[in-house]
Amino acid sequence: MKIKTLLTATALVALLAGCEDMLEPASPPGPQYIENAYVAVDDGKYDLPAVPVEQIPPQFRRQVVDYETAEVPGTIVINPAQKLLYLVQPDGKAIRYGISVGREGFDWAGTAIVSRKAAYPTWTPPPEMIDRQPSLERWRDGQPGSPSNPLGVRAIYLTTNGVDHGYRIHGTPEWRSIGHNASSGCFRMIHQDVIDLYNRVQSGAKVVVLNPDGTVPTRLRLPPPAPKKAKPAAPAPVAATPETVAPAEVTETTLPEADAETQPEEAESAAESTPKVDAPEAAAPESEPAPEAPTPEAEEPEPAAPVLPPVTLTPAAPTTETAPE
Repeated sequence: MKIKTLLTATALVALLAGCEDMLEPASPPGPQYIENAYVAVDDGKYDLPAVPVEQIPPQFRRQVVDYETAEVPGTIVINPAQKLLYLVQPDGKAIRYGISVGREGFDWAGTAIVSRKAAYPTWTPPPEMIDRQPSLERWRDGQPGSPSNPLGVRAIYLTTNGVDHGYRIHGTPEWRSIGHNASSGCFRMIHQDVIDLYNRVQSGAKVVVLNPDGTVPTRLRLPPPAPKKAKPAAPAPVAATPETVAPAEVTETTLPEADAETQPEEAESAAESTPKVDAPEAAAPESEPAPEAPTPEAEEPEPAAPVLPPVTLTPAAPTTETAPE
């Protein structure tokens, strides 16, 4: 009897334990990482090096996850707050990639479409970026595509209502920036990841960029425009300053005073040295023709008189004689 009771009790304990296991919810499956996702890639004319997977945080590695959404398969959903990009798949699944998003002041939200795709695109910095970073002036006309190009090996171009606001999903040579706010509004991806997304997504696919709180945006929200760079003010005109002319230096020379006793003699000497000209005879009365005045004979010129101090002479009384022609 005791043995039968003991067996019955043991059976009840086992049954209760089985029921308890049945009541516990099944743990969700772990992330399904993509094998060999970050190995070296032969990408035509470029060989892309492998990325050390152990240095990529687990949440940013490419993986398949459960994802419930109302969006149709093939849609890209970006969650900037979590730095994650989802490519919607059938049956409630999505392929998830780690990304880098815009820095503070460069974030945006809204709906766009994939307008085009390009391999090894040319990168042309916008004028406002050149204003912020003058060192980019050399690429004003575009930087040729290469793995070191800021757009990386692939670019997916986004437009909203036919307007290109300059936003891209693209590769980056700075793969360590994944998981950070590092761009000017674009979404960066590891080269191997952007190649995988590029091969899967179709042109015209819908792209949804969620709000910071993870909700679906109802309108396009763009960052405020950068303030325009103020033009340097024109220099004020300089008033003309009259030229100051230094007065000429005047040197006074004191002449020796003439002896009072010698001044009359010098005056007389000057008077004597002045040539005398005999006045012609007076003109005859009108009733008789006046004889022609004799032409003075040429005389040998006398030597020039020395320059003497000016002497005041008393002019002679006027006469009615006329000077010879």
